Amino acid sequence: MTISSNKIIRVLIVDDSAFMRKAISMMLEEDPQIKIIGTARNGKEGVDKALELKPDLITMDIEMPQMDGLTALKQIMETSPTLVMMLSSLTTDGASATLDALELGAVDFIPKQLSFVSLDIVKIKDELLRKIKNIVSRKNVLMAQYRSKRFTKLKSPEKAENKFDNKKTVSASISKSLATPKRSHSISLIAIGSSTGGPPALQAVIPKLPKNLPVGVVIAQHMPPNFTKSMAERLNSLSQVTVKEAHGGEEIIPGTVFIAPGGQHLMVRKNGGRAYTVVSSSPKDALYKPCVDVLLDSVADAYGRFGMGVILTGMGNNGVVGMQNLKSKGGIVIAQNEETCIVYGMPRAVIEAKIANHISPIDNISNEIVSYF
Repeated sequence: MTISSNKIIRVLIVDDSAFMRKAISMMLEEDPQIKIIGTARNGKEGVDKALELKPDLITMDIEMPQMDGLTALKQIMETSPTLVMMLSSLTTDGASATLDALELGAVDFIPKQLSFVSLDIVKIKDELLRKIKNIVSRKNVLMAQYRSKRFTKLKSPEKAENKFDNKKTVSASISKSLATPKRSHSISLIAIGSSTGGPPALQAVIPKLPKNLPVGVVIAQHMPPNFTKSMAERLNSLSQVTVKEAHGGEEIIPGTVFIAPGGQHLMVRKNGGRAYTVVSSSPKDALYKPCVDVLLDSVADAYGRFGMGVILTGMGNNGVVGMQNLKSKGGIVIAQNEETCIVYGMPRAVIEAKIANHISPIDNISNEIVSYF
């Protein structure tokens, strides 16, 4: 989906730093399709101007006086749901706050350190502009997703209890109402790739995997350092499987999920019948670190037809080459459907390449995975 060439994207910038407000404005308004319709110095002003100006998208700093970004985000999403991208520091606290923001309804984040003080400013600016256009092009879909999720939470405010039983089979661990027919293809490893919109998508998949999952899981999610560690810790606290940020050299065992560290590639290697994680900065020329293609190529080489690849929401086509490699060796490929993606780029590439065995909404991805066990 693309935005009409005459459609102007109206952006509100909320940041307590005059420098950042100016820098973001200059960067975004270099594109004639984007217009800055207002700025705000704190969360309270941001809430007021969001209601008054009704922007297409808001960039929101997290740390601000009078009212912080998370409080402002919550108020905006409750009173006038809007597309919001958070401006996040690369600290551990910043990573945790960003994950909170994504749970509250923010669609994505801009790492503050990467915003405007990098030598690679052109690449960063171009990627940010593409991301904003992709997200705004799906505004109606994304707001419908948010309203649906909010309605579900209002109806069921208490967290559902985990009722998986290790004594039962894995298939029996999944809710009967969402059960998927048992499949006979043998799988020995699951690899997941995601980007923009990935953290909430992963949170919709990983906590639903049963503790007695008989294989390991490896994940490449496009995120900076610190963010992947915080995400692993959060997923671990919500899940029955064990979730860790990979460091390299760990044995991949059943019921354990390894997430690629931000800024590094994750691969798998077999040695003496056992599989281990490999974390490396090579290949250095990869556009993304971690790279989904790099991970999937290693899974295809190590597991062939016994590997499973899952591609979730994300911009661009990272992952399609690795998925093609896996599929050519007989592996299974699952893609998230368009309707539930934040950005329908990576899954689209896989689906249009006609290599997806299953196309599924995000809430049913875990059922598709578990149907193979």
